Amino acid sequence: MSTLKFKLRPSPVLPEHRPLYKISQVLLTLLLACRSNRSSLLRLHLFNWALKSEERRQQLVVASRTKRLDLVTWGFDPMLANALTYAKASGLVTANAKGYELTDDGELFARELLSDNEVLVVEKTLLKEIGKSITEAMVDDASKEWSLQ
Repeated sequence: MSTLKFKLRPSPVLPEHRPLYKISQVLLTLLLACRSNRSSLLRLHLFNWALKSEERRQQLVVASRTKRLDLVTWGFDPMLANALTYAKASGLVTANAKGYELTDDGELFARELLSDNEVLVVEKTLLKEIGKSITEAMVDDASKEWSLQ
């Protein structure tokens, strides 16, 4: 009879699945791209989705210039929900019925990230470029066109 032997080895986790990476993205998004440092969950998912590829980032840049979000839909990432839960538990964001808001500690953390020129360079570049031009109204208008098939 044969036997199987397994060796437990560490398995790398993709950066985009690491909670601290997602938390950092959210904090930067709230600070750089959201009015009053607050956002709906739907808009946070939009930014999270856009940050995953150059093509998506460019779609967001175009939307920021045209003031129209011409996207059929965007992805919803369960890791974002986990990151928001951890960020809330850590006192970096607060949650309310309308979405999430950066706390003073969250803003301090985000500003520390901004001061480091070696981390999250792509994210910071995009968020600075589009600024606060992707509004909740734009996101609401785009999502109104969704329908269940």
